[in-house]
Amino acid sequence: MTITEVSERLDISQDTLRYYERIGLIPRVNRNKSGNRDYTEEDCKWIEFIKCMRGAGLTIEVLIEYVALFQRGDETIEARKELFIEQRKQLIARIEDMKETLERLDYKIAIYEQSIVEKEKTLTYTKVLPEAGQLSNLYRQK
Repeated sequence: MTITEVSERLDISQDTLRYYERIGLIPRVNRNKSGNRDYTEEDCKWIEFIKCMRGAGLTIEVLIEYVALFQRGDETIEARKELFIEQRKQLIARIEDMKETLERLDYKIAIYEQSIVEKEKTLTYTKVLPEAGQLSNLYRQK
């Protein structure tokens, strides 16, 4: 697969794909005879994994650490697990913070909605004699 195809398929920019390869987040991508990147399904799985972890808030540095551990083989399974456990704790804390922020936003929205309802209660509908170019029905405040 070309870089364009992978970019479109996985909704990730070509620049990001090149960057991830350059810093070692994804393995070196094979090149075709013309020197263009030729992504495999395995490459795409790595990219999807990295994209998912970035979306969950893992930093580039943490992911580089993970990849380094992964490349060292099975002797690092426990270390990789611990890394993910720590990242999970941090993600849960961020989710809790976001829930609190959401509650505050909901509260503020409710205040504004109540204010609008109260404001609308003070409006009355009045009939105005139509004149050329004017609206015949207008709202005015009491």
